[in-house]
Amino acid sequence: MVLRIKNLEDTRRFGRKLAAEAKPGDVICLVGDLGTGKTTLVKAIAEGLGIREEVTSPTFNIVNIYRSGRLPLYHFDVYRLSGYEEFLATGSDEYFDADGLCVIEWADIIDEAVPDGAVVIDIEYGETPEERIYDIGRV
Repeated sequence: MVLRIKNLEDTRRFGRKLAAEAKPGDVICLVGDLGTGKTTLVKAIAEGLGIREEVTSPTFNIVNIYRSGRLPLYHFDVYRLSGYEEFLATGSDEYFDADGLCVIEWADIIDEAVPDGAVVIDIEYGETPEERIYDIGRV
């Protein structure tokens, strides 16, 4: 499925929809170039889950954990990892079977570690500075 996201409000609306449908153990993988809005979408998902903490990219931590919402949010940024083996060595894959929602930025770097059934959202720039194209599928 392909969605045209026209602006920040569309991003927020879509993120809240993902959050409303999320169940424990769900995994959402985000793929896209720098600046395409991966963290912005994660913030919208967190808002939809009712998370009260400030959501920031865990680039240097690998995962940030937010527990104040309807479900825990495990927010990964694997940009600095060399691949799925390094991800597995951190033990981070254990979150896939946990009680919350996992959202992974730069998920293509660890694609071999991503569980079956995960939602994959490939984000590309659109025709205007605010527009994004979301190509949504499953592993």
